[in-house]
Amino acid sequence: MSDKSEKTERAEKAHKGEKSGKVQKSERAEPRLSVLKTYKLYVGGKFPRSESGRVYEVSDAKGNWLANAPLASRKDARDAVVAARKAFGAWSGATAYNRGQILYRVAEMLEGRRDQYVREVAEAEGLSSSEAAGQVDAAVDRWVWYAGWTDKIAQVVGGGNPVAGPYFNLSSPEPTGVVAVLAPQESSFLGLVSVVAPVIATGNTAVVIASERSPLPALSLGEVLATSDLPGGVANVLSGRTAEIAAPLAAHQDVNAIDLAGADEVLAKELEIAAADNLKRVLRPQPVDNWSATPGTDRMTAFLETKTVWHPTGSLGASGSAY
Repeated sequence: MSDKSEKTERAEKAHKGEKSGKVQKSERAEPRLSVLKTYKLYVGGKFPRSESGRVYEVSDAKGNWLANAPLASRKDARDAVVAARKAFGAWSGATAYNRGQILYRVAEMLEGRRDQYVREVAEAEGLSSSEAAGQVDAAVDRWVWYAGWTDKIAQVVGGGNPVAGPYFNLSSPEPTGVVAVLAPQESSFLGLVSVVAPVIATGNTAVVIASERSPLPALSLGEVLATSDLPGGVANVLSGRTAEIAAPLAAHQDVNAIDLAGADEVLAKELEIAAADNLKRVLRPQPVDNWSATPGTDRMTAFLETKTVWHPTGSLGASGSAY
């Protein structure tokens, strides 16, 4: 074949390729610019940056940089308390069945983002993919477990009391109010869910301080809460220096209780003293060897008040029976 016929054949092929839209590019495609994730606080159903404008570097278990997390301030903590108090009335007044439905919806959303959480937990805690997957699956199961308790806890811790006299005497649990929660430092996701879910399942609202070293799974949880049916302000997530954020929350007059799960011995003592000023309920740090173990009802009952009501049964008839 002559050079002229070869050139003609190549030109015809190129012309056909243009018509069919299948032009072969000789040059390689330009590499995409990485889109880095910007983590933010979750307060009142919104995603603000810290009012201080500060961030801090978060690294994986090997010291490699992962992201910049917001370094929350005392002002951010106070804003979170305001949001939690504003949401408390409607959330505590919702039916237990409705709260259970909403918590189950959160579990559905977590399941849908499973791969993201497996990656974040593996990087945060230095786990293999299979180990991190086990932690994430246990966390989703834990959320479903607490969702099922919302309309059952009243039967377990409440009921009718026998009294001497023609009275009904009924005890029923009610939520304490706004609860500050220091998430566990080592278990960035399963431990986090294990301390947050029981607080909101029982009708309380929460201000959560994420693990200082591994806050990214907690900040991602805020994104799930925002896209579920959970009203804004019911759960608020802060990241930063645990001691710096916890101090104003422990002393805050509008915080009704505090869970010290993520505090060391020295910090827990300081916060407990500060919490005594307005008689906060305090749940001291409990040694937990395995967050995957069945938790029981202790974390739900820790932030419940018991209301007892007396009511006359009516007059006693001649037979001695009441009506």
